[in-house]
Order: sequence, then C-alpha cells, then structure tokens
Amino acid sequence: MPPSDKELIVYSRSTPCPFVSVARRVLEREGVPYRELLIDRNKTYEARVLEWTGFLSVPTLVIAWRGQELPYEPPAPLPRGESPRGIDRGSMLTEATEEELLAWLRKHGFLT
Repeated sequence: MPPSDKELIVYSRSTPCPFVSVARRVLEREGVPYRELLIDRNKTYEARVLEWTGFLSVPTLVIAWRGQELPYEPPAPLPRGESPRGIDRGSMLTEATEEELLAWLRKHGFLT
C-alpha cells in the first residue's frame, strides 16, 4: 500500500526503451499506481530529467508529494558525468533493474 501522502511519478518517453519496459512491467505486476510524464512531449519534463541525471535517462522514477511532480526531498547528488543507472538516490531512481526497483519500492513503502 503506497504512502497516502506520496505518489510515484515515472518520467518516461513515448518511444520503446528496455528500462521503461522493465519498470512498467514491475509496477503493473505489483499493482503500484504511478503517473507517467513523457519527456519527449514536454520540454519542462525533459529539462528536469537532464538536470537531475545529466542525461535524458528514462525511466527516472520520483517519489513526490501527492499531486506534485518533483521529488519530495532533494535526491542524493551524482558526481558530474557519472551514470545514474540503478543508483538509489533516496527520492529518485533511474534506469533500474527489476531487483533494484523492487528494493527501492519496498524501502519507500510502496511494496511490503
């Protein structure tokens, strides 16, 4: 049961991506509600992901206050130029494997 004051936001894109496919499959299988924002259809979303990750890395999953789109707390910083892939940044996770995503969702109370 997800925390009632927070929601999962998935910054994604409309074109196929293996990491997006993994995230969607896990979230749907586990029954985790999420809101998807497409970076290739909205320049604001694109700019956020670029600022947060240094790349146009999708999916970038964010835990936000309900009704918001930004992380509920600042994500842990990344060293400049380092890949964000699979790194638990607290309120943010990018390009995770199934195992990394499941662990992150459990940590934040979206799964038991």
